[in-house]
Amino acid sequence: MKVIITGITGFVGSHLAEFLLKQGGVEVHGLVRWRSKLDNIQSILNQVILHECDLRDAVSVRSIIEQIKPDRIFHLAAQSFVLSSWKAPTETLTTNIIGQVNLLEAVRTCGMDCRIQVTGSSEEYGMVFENEIPIREENPLRPLSPYGVSKVGQDLLGYQYYQSYKMWIVRTRGFNHSGPRRGDVFVESNFAKQIAAIELGLQPPVISTGNLTAKRDFTDVRDIVRGYWLALEKGQAGEVYNIASGKAYTIQEILDYLLRESSVKVKIETCSDRLRPSDVPILVGDSQKFRRATGWAPTIPFEKTLEDLLNYWRDELQKTESNSHFTSKIIR
Repeated sequence: MKVIITGITGFVGSHLAEFLLKQGGVEVHGLVRWRSKLDNIQSILNQVILHECDLRDAVSVRSIIEQIKPDRIFHLAAQSFVLSSWKAPTETLTTNIIGQVNLLEAVRTCGMDCRIQVTGSSEEYGMVFENEIPIREENPLRPLSPYGVSKVGQDLLGYQYYQSYKMWIVRTRGFNHSGPRRGDVFVESNFAKQIAAIELGLQPPVISTGNLTAKRDFTDVRDIVRGYWLALEKGQAGEVYNIASGKAYTIQEILDYLLRESSVKVKIETCSDRLRPSDVPILVGDSQKFRRATGWAPTIPFEKTLEDLLNYWRDELQKTESNSHFTSKIIR
């Protein structure tokens, strides 16, 4: 089976690649841009096939699709940081929506008979009212950020191409997910990195925060990628599925748990740069539809996810510090 992962070098893409390689009989292809960092897939570089391709370039995308002739496509590549979408809305919309159009058009015009997963987000739901919790797939979409709008665009494009051209497309709306290698621009990972830096004496004992009252539904990334695989294996073409744990944590609770895993004493400071123009107060998903269709259920407790994330940053910062000392000795 030939599988393409767009965004293979990213947080989720790298975990998905590792999962697919363990299945056996899967040839994993990844699309990368020339400036993509390969750190996340360093341990599996000799097991995957990388192709340089910018999804915003339709000619490049078509060429790759013709060359690989994939059986499965996991479309993960995106500008995925909500806060950045406020600062770069055009870039976010272009990358996420036009990039997907180019991918779907390439598959369509090449006549490829493959299954495609379009990766959506709980941010599509946006403003959710108390009587709508937990959120089901039929809930109205009221996105509150340019990122959320871009994911709605991707979602509906997937639906339109299924209806118009009968392409085999499943849309997933993943709620928050975390784990090792999570980028430090995301709140729980940023907290973990700051705590690890304080432990090593690389940062004063002060943690900068944004909105601590927001509630989010978290699932371990390793459970999420298993869900993506099941979406294409057991899901129904044309459908949309929530993938969520069904349990919400406030950002304050996440910070408190991470601090309990460390001996450092810190001061908490709210930073205006970390506050969004509008924030979604609560996102809790109902994933019963997906569970019935595929048999999926999360298996990794969120406490384990946070422990692994904190230990990941401890290891990363320790390696960086060791390399820095080594380089300093050479220079002297």
